[in-house]
Amino acid sequence: MISPCSPPAEPPIPPPETPASQALNIPLPPLPLNLPELAFPPSSFQTPVPPPPPLPPPPPTTGFAPPHVFGLEKSHLLKEALERAGPVPGSREDVKRLLKLHKDRFRSDLQWILFCADLPSLIQEGPQCGLVALWMAGTLLAPPSGTPLERLVQVAMERGYTVQGEMFSVADMGRLAQEALGCQAEVLCGGLGGPNRDHVLQHVVAGHPLLIPYDEDFNHEPCQRKGHKAHWAVSAGVLLGVQHVPSLGYSEDPELPGLFHPVPGTPQQPPSLPEEGSPGAVYLLAKQGKSWHHQLWDYDQVRDSNLQLTDFSPSRAADGREYVVPAGGVRAGLCGQALLLRPQDSSH
Repeated sequence: MISPCSPPAEPPIPPPETPASQALNIPLPPLPLNLPELAFPPSSFQTPVPPPPPLPPPPPTTGFAPPHVFGLEKSHLLKEALERAGPVPGSREDVKRLLKLHKDRFRSDLQWILFCADLPSLIQEGPQCGLVALWMAGTLLAPPSGTPLERLVQVAMERGYTVQGEMFSVADMGRLAQEALGCQAEVLCGGLGGPNRDHVLQHVVAGHPLLIPYDEDFNHEPCQRKGHKAHWAVSAGVLLGVQHVPSLGYSEDPELPGLFHPVPGTPQQPPSLPEEGSPGAVYLLAKQGKSWHHQLWDYDQVRDSNLQLTDFSPSRAADGREYVVPAGGVRAGLCGQALLLRPQDSSH
């Protein structure tokens, strides 16, 4: 990788010398005996010396500052990002908060079943959204210690998948997951709808993570910008709207009537998945590298955003930085694709 560098800075110009103060020391009368002792140095009673004039501005520099490449030479910013990973509100708490705040978004004629796994949070530095999403997913696949983000960045750079942390290929992300996390990785093609829909939902209901490229709106939700706002999220949960909750293995939430959770440690009768033509009945529980919280995204909205990732962002193309984009561009690398991850010993 070739990185433009700034020219060496010229030595600073020393401040101009100022003449010594001409102030005279004037004898002071003795202090009254009943006053407390003052904690001022003797020089503070001298006539104040005017401060020296400010330094001249630094000489202008030419060229551009080198872009920061994440993961190189034990990056200081990367270390800070890793240190910020910590406990955050759980997925169930986030969902209940969203259901209370946005009651009008969720159909009142349905009962809701929440399948979810808790994901940690890590706020990304630079264009690392895909690697941060993979790191979050890795906490459900790897041992409790997890795989450090620094390791993911290092392997991705060594294999030529990225320069600055960007990931514009679902296939490369799958290869990286297999090597660095030791998991199964399935590249899904043809979009999240149609025959793929039930496969995706069953995968998430089983507690396995799903990595999804999409266009990110100002509030981090999916939108349609032709790939100009391409971003990555990880989903490890789903909120299903059903007509009837199966009688085996579910309990109603004590705070929110109509919301049901699988009972841990007991067998569950799988619910009937809502049909694709049933709008507003399926919400993916997603997380991405710009927020501490989980979000609920309408499945059809995610599907449509994922299907229109076709163009590389003009602002990125003009920013003077280097990016790894596969042959065929964003359309070939991201459009209509997702990554399903499972532990290595998983049979389904």
